[in-house]
Amino acid sequence: MDSNILDDLIMKVEGNPWTVRNAVEGVQAFGGIGSGKSSGSGRTLALKYLEHGFGGLVMTVKPSEILEWMSYCTEAGRSNDLCVIEPYGDYTFNFLDYEANREGLGGGQTENIVAVLKTVIKAANLNQGQSNNDRFWDDSMDMNMINILDLCLMGKSELNIDDIYAIARSLPKSIEQIHDDLFKTKAFYRYYSAIKKHTLDDRSHVNISQLRAFENLDYYFWETYVDLSEKTRSIVDHMLWGLLFRLTREPVYSLFCSKSPNIKPEDSIHGKIIVLNLPTKLYDKVGRDAQILFKYIWQRAMERRNVKEDGGRPVFLWADEAQNFIHEHDFAYQATARSSRVCTVYLTQNINNYYAALGGKQGEYQVKSFLGTLATKIFHSNADIETNQYASNLFGEVFKPFPVMSKSMGKDFSTSKSYSWQKDKDVPPELFTGLRTGGAMNNHIVEAYIHRQGMPWITKNETQNYIKTHFFQKNK
Repeated sequence: MDSNILDDLIMKVEGNPWTVRNAVEGVQAFGGIGSGKSSGSGRTLALKYLEHGFGGLVMTVKPSEILEWMSYCTEAGRSNDLCVIEPYGDYTFNFLDYEANREGLGGGQTENIVAVLKTVIKAANLNQGQSNNDRFWDDSMDMNMINILDLCLMGKSELNIDDIYAIARSLPKSIEQIHDDLFKTKAFYRYYSAIKKHTLDDRSHVNISQLRAFENLDYYFWETYVDLSEKTRSIVDHMLWGLLFRLTREPVYSLFCSKSPNIKPEDSIHGKIIVLNLPTKLYDKVGRDAQILFKYIWQRAMERRNVKEDGGRPVFLWADEAQNFIHEHDFAYQATARSSRVCTVYLTQNINNYYAALGGKQGEYQVKSFLGTLATKIFHSNADIETNQYASNLFGEVFKPFPVMSKSMGKDFSTSKSYSWQKDKDVPPELFTGLRTGGAMNNHIVEAYIHRQGMPWITKNETQNYIKTHFFQKNK
């Protein structure tokens, strides 16, 4: 694709151009239940992105979303590019194989596989807030997972989730277990003893790096891990076991731990639209974890891309009810997504959904920081006070005339009216509740206010940072 694609027009908003440049700077849409955000601005953006040849990744919450995206792809002539990862479907992705064998810098590093697993674990705990011991638990989790994966890799040429889970469940609890016959039948000891024999008894085939790796691994399990307090060890074990257990269950096991993957994140760069049809309304935590896992790997793959070499096709990351898929790396990722030509589109009902997902008011600064990285914000009809106040504050204040009545009591009673110019909200919060929400009673028209960072809207020979517009739920 042309390097000047950033200036390509995607659509016009009340006569103003909205380009690929705006798209790669990110979009956040807010709207209450039944406001028309998904069927209005959401549908419009989805069709425009597809019509312009974008690839992408779609997260799902509702079972109906896959039907919507099938309809969008049909309407845009992109049905052949639709790739649905779903139970009993045609596509599978082996995240362990991908991370262990992908090309380029960082490929095959244990730490990168650990980062994927830990991101999913921590995303599940975001709404519990942060504690002063986070750094301790992070370090403990890192050390545990890194050594388990190293043990697995040193014992076999490939990783699989069954072996990792079996090793994690059979780690030594005390030094005395090395003499226990039952313990010697467990996965950990089988791997450990085989590696020890190969490393120490047959040194002609072992280099210094391998010997050092075994010594570090040996020290961790028999000195550090066994010396952890029972409470600390049980917490670390529980966090890891919980995730690994879910990865060994269907449908996640077949879809994301398969030995025969036929799709990868980079396919989006070539125009594929990957839909993760594991809606959380059906699969709950299992569906959420699996989608966050793929999303994080996809995000890192997009960050590694070289847009000058791969053609620079824009790709989109799509999440309706986006609060379900937030993870700790989203903030840093979104800050640099523009250079990777990733067009993030997040839709949610209100700003409080994000607060709740990130630990209530404790996550307020994280939420506002994240929203600051999404340059286009769309506000549909909403009854949420904080969201409407946020939008009103974002639009700013202007001087408005306020009537002042004066009375005089003399021979004759008289009144006069004058005006006092005072600063007030340009768009008061209460106006958002009255925006049209589509449906037959509104001729399928959905209204919204749009704020755009750094590029004012021109309306009635004036410029301002927001504009009121409408979207059609159906083709005109």
